[in-house]
Amino acid sequence: MKNNDYPLVKNAKNNFFDSLIDDNNLLIIAGPCSVESYDTLLVMAKKLQKLGISYMRAGAFKPRTSCYDFQGLKDEGMDILIKVKKLTGIKIVTEIPSVEILNKYQNDIDIIQIGARNMQNFELLKRVGEINKPVILKRGFGNTIDEWLHAAEYIMKEGNNHIILCERGIKTFENATRNTLDISSIPVVKHLTKLPIIVDPSHAAGRRDLIESLSLASIAAGADGLLIETHLTPSESISDSEQAIDFDDLEKILKKIKKVALLVKD
Repeated sequence: MKNNDYPLVKNAKNNFFDSLIDDNNLLIIAGPCSVESYDTLLVMAKKLQKLGISYMRAGAFKPRTSCYDFQGLKDEGMDILIKVKKLTGIKIVTEIPSVEILNKYQNDIDIIQIGARNMQNFELLKRVGEINKPVILKRGFGNTIDEWLHAAEYIMKEGNNHIILCERGIKTFENATRNTLDISSIPVVKHLTKLPIIVDPSHAAGRRDLIESLSLASIAAGADGLLIETHLTPSESISDSEQAIDFDDLEKILKKIKKVALLVKD
């Protein structure tokens, strides 16, 4: 790996991240895979706030493997997200799959998410680079760390240094989990850049029974935060129901990662 191929990433600062983290020096983002309705999203936003979580993830535009799967409520979903944000004050994190959609909603989103499938959508990366706003750049499930950091360089080259890298699992021959969480990517990335790195254990596992273990392992390995799919009734989630956890489980995980974070900090 030639880390001089992405000089901006190599010399990046992470000062912006201080304004996003909680008392445990972590960025915790949680919420449903998809925006389903105003009423349910409002309830979830309030529950997250009671747990001390300031950032809610929810997808309005859902790029899916199968064209027959739920593709999101699109503009209606964004309207719901914006209304819930205005009412509760919670900050919103949502995936933006195209330049056109970004141009329409860039002022409404607190953290822009570039999904795994768009990690090398270079026109989108360049446009995001023109916006002075935090962006989560998910690692593509078939991409190397080198390619991932090159993608981040595209964003930084246009002027946006507020990049949060997100490890979400990669494709391997193992089929016990949806993807394989590359836990080694955390220390590897930290040796190459000061950009913060968070982990999405939900997409890595594809199984709710593994979320706690992968979350704890990620924080122990040095991750700067987590992105966890959470739902009022996970089994009824309209998308990716197998990997969503409920709010009771989320609360348990938060208590445990707090202890791990303190150990790592020491």
